This record gives sequence, structure tokens and C-alpha cells, in this order.
Amino acid sequence: MVPGRWDALHALLRRLDDEIGTVYTDRGIEGVRSRLVYPMIRLAHTGPLTIRELALSLGRTHSAMSQTVTAMRREGLVETEAGEDARTRRVALTEKARALVPLLEAEWRATEESVAELDDELPHALSAVVVELERVLARRSLRDRLVERLDAAGYPLPTEPAQPAEPAEPAGPDLDAAPPEDR
Repeated sequence: MVPGRWDALHALLRRLDDEIGTVYTDRGIEGVRSRLVYPMIRLAHTGPLTIRELALSLGRTHSAMSQTVTAMRREGLVETEAGEDARTRRVALTEKARALVPLLEAEWRATEESVAELDDELPHALSAVVVELERVLARRSLRDRLVERLDAAGYPLPTEPAQPAEPAEPAGPDLDAAPPEDR
């Protein structure tokens, strides 16, 4: 099995996320994961929002925010109620969550300061690498690069209804190495 190029980055991000989680549990906070913190802080500052409004304000998809709200509700951090119509849900923090927000805001600032410190210690700041990667992708997107390689491997976009393609000889890494959603 050949590891993907970004497997180490994904593992590092999971490890850092887990370390943030231990900060919460060390302080007796159960059920809070880092992905819940930004929505909780936003709700503390705005008051109740619909899932769509919350997603838009944080730059997330409605689907992802709906899953996050479900996780927050399961942990007793938010309550939801019907919105103006049957299709919307308004999300509000519980008292339990409101009591946690000052610590979560302090952790958020501490994390940002720590990340800046790490960036300064690196020979190539990760934040600068991200900016450079965005610049390179603006010239030619990952999608365009993928399509070019798939076309060259004999898997062009269909011009007619999809027909089963003859598989090409695998030339790259073991595709069983990691599911696509983990890349």
C-alpha cells in the first residue's frame, strides 16, 4: 500500500485537533470538539440563527452545518426550534453552552497565537504555503489537473450516455491506500 502525499498532513491535522480536544477534557469539558467551537462562538455573538444563516456566516455548507448542529444538540449545547416555515430550524445556545463560551473564546485566541508561533518557527510558514497554493490553483485548478490525467488515462468525460470504460493499466499509487474522502 502506497501512502498518499497528503496522508501525513491529514494525520497531523487530526493530531492537532485531538490535542485541542484534550485541552477541553483536561478542564472537565466533555462533548466539545474543536469543530463545534466556532459555531458556538458565532451563536454567542449573534443570538439564534437558522442553520442556513449559521452556515453562511461561517463559510460552511448547509449540509455540514446541519451535521454540526446535530452533534451540538446531542451534547446539549444547542436547542433547535422550527423557523418561520417548516423547512427551517433556528439554532440557539443552551445555558450549558453559554457558560463555556468565555473559555472557548480564550482557547480560540490561544490556538491562533500558538499557530502563529508555529508558523514563525517553520522555515516556510504554512500560511504562506497556503497563499502560494491558492495562487497556483488559480492558474490551473486541481479539477483541471485531474481531468487532464483521467483523459490521458483513457477516462474522458462522456459525450454520450455513460458506457462502461475499459480499465487502463494502473500507473499511480495503490487506490486502496485511502478512500477519496480522506484525501
